[in-house]
Formats: sequence, structure tokens, C-alpha cells
Amino acid sequence: MNELLKDIESLAAAAGAAIMEVYESDDFGVDHKADDSPLTKADLAAHEVIVAGLKKLTPEIPVLSEESADIPFEERQQWNQYWLVDPLDGTKEFIKRNGEFTVNIALIKAGKAILSVVYVPVTEVSYSAAVGEGVFKREGGKKSSICVMKNSRFKPTIVGSRSHMSDEVKAYLERLGQHELVSMGSSLKFCLVAEGKADLYPRLGLTSEWDTAAAQCIVEQAGGQVVTLEGEPLMYNTKDSLLNPHFMVFGDKSRDWVNI
Repeated sequence: MNELLKDIESLAAAAGAAIMEVYESDDFGVDHKADDSPLTKADLAAHEVIVAGLKKLTPEIPVLSEESADIPFEERQQWNQYWLVDPLDGTKEFIKRNGEFTVNIALIKAGKAILSVVYVPVTEVSYSAAVGEGVFKREGGKKSSICVMKNSRFKPTIVGSRSHMSDEVKAYLERLGQHELVSMGSSLKFCLVAEGKADLYPRLGLTSEWDTAAAQCIVEQAGGQVVTLEGEPLMYNTKDSLLNPHFMVFGDKSRDWVNI
């Protein structure tokens, strides 16, 4: 598992390099998908790097990527394990050039993420985790283990979406009371919780499974939880739709974050 994780870290970095080539150019080639979400040359370049790399590393394991997601559930439900990929999470942040975008690669087995990498191309920071192997942050050539804030702050730090702050989240935060709000793009919101810099990420809006899987593994291996509003862990490839239910990401399990 350790060797595979190292290979996936290298693959994520290679995808990040492909993204940065576009990021540093004058032409993002912005297009729009059927749901009006943006698509750039960088999304496609990273997708091609990752899919080719995974097919070489693990030819027997299927790949589901945001940029090749039209695989019928009848086929997907036969998979015991598969790679779930978001080649460029935070395309809106990429277009804004604020650096808050990531490469997400997760290995899913029986509905759960068991190995993952979240890579930040602009800073070359990576987060990696595997069940039974721990969770690590690699920054500036240094690798360190990370852990959630197990006892939440009296005035909790809440991380919210920079581009998708819903009315439901705003109402939730009003009910929560005193808090400090940090806005962040992409799966970096999960990572802030995983390394103890935030107490909670409430997501009361639409996300897709590739948006969350890699970062969920990071959070869970750091001692946190990612649960639906019914208190159940977020699961993968269990239904026809690839949309997630609303969910909460937190470190302090003794506090009821859902019923506020």
C-alpha cells in the first residue's frame, strides 16, 4: 500500500505540473459543461495524465473521472474497487487565479475511500492517506503526520466554500452562534479540518462523489468524520446518481454538529 501511495503522489504531482502549464499561460480555453460548470484545458490535461498513469500502474482497476463520468450504474455497481478522480477540483478558483484548487485521486473499495492523495499544484503541497498507514502532509520537502482538532474551540473555526456558500449554510451558521468563518476553495476545506486548522466544514449544497472521496479519506485517517445529516458516513458508488447528499466534516466527535 505504501508503494502504491508513493506512485499516486507522483502521479498527482505530474497532473499538477500539467495544470500549471495552463495556469501560467494566457489561454485557459474555458468552456462549459451541460450543467454550466466551467471546463478548461487544464482539467482535460490533468485527466489525460492521471488516467494514463493509473492504467499503467493498475490496469486491472477501472477509473471513474469527472471528465469521463458517463459510465452506467449497471456497469459501475459490478466494481468492488475503482479509482475515483477529480483532475482539477476548484475550476472556478483556477479561473480566478487564487491558487485554491487541487488534484484529487482516491481508491474506493466497497463504497469507502481507502487510499488517497490531494495535491495543491500552486504550492506543491500534498496530503496523502491510506487505511492503516496514517495520514501525512508533504510541504517544502518535509513530510509530517497531521491530526484533527479533537476538542473543538469554544469559538469554532468554520471553513466554507469560497464560490458556493448556500443559504442553508448561512442559516446554519446563524443557529451555531459565535464562530470564525474561513473561506476556501476546493477540497482544501477538508484538509483544513484534517490538520486541525478548522473545526467544521458544513456542506449543505450539491457536490459530486469525485469532489469529496480523496479528501474524506484524508479527514478520516486524521481522526475526523465526514457524515450525512443522518449521521452516516458518506459512501460511494451505491446509487445511480453521482451526487452526494448534504454532509458535515468535523474533528470533534463528542459535539453534535448536525442538530444545531
